[in-house]
Amino acid sequence: MNSKAEQSAGATTGADIAKYAVSALLIIAAIVIGTFDPFGLAAPLPTVIGLVGAIAGVALLLPTTLGRRASGYLGEARFELRKVVWPTRQETTRMTLVVAVVVVILTILVGIIDFLISGGMRLLLGN
Repeated sequence: MNSKAEQSAGATTGADIAKYAVSALLIIAAIVIGTFDPFGLAAPLPTVIGLVGAIAGVALLLPTTLGRRASGYLGEARFELRKVVWPTRQETTRMTLVVAVVVVILTILVGIIDFLISGGMRLLLGN
C-alpha cells in the first residue's frame, strides 16, 4: 500500500518537522535581534527585523498540521466570542465602582488589623 495513503490527515510529516525547526529558529532570532540588538543596528532596524522574522516564522507554521489545528482553534474561539453577552457600559462602570469600594474597605481593614497586631506586639515585647 502507498505510504502516503496510510498517513492520516493529522499526521506530522518530515517536512512539517523541518518547518517547525526553521520556524523556531526564525522566531528565536527575531526575539534576540528585536530585544537585544546584538549587531548594534540603527534604532528602528532591530524592531523591524524582529517583526519580519517573527511574522515569517509564524507564516511558515501556518501550512503545517500544527498550524492548521491552531488556525481551526482560533476560528472556533472567535465564533464562541461572538456568542458572549458583554456587559453594558453602565454595568461595567457600576461593577468597577463596587470593586474599587471593596478594595478600599479591605485595605482599611487590613491596616487596622496591622495596627492592632503591631500595637499588641509592642506591648508584649515592651517596646
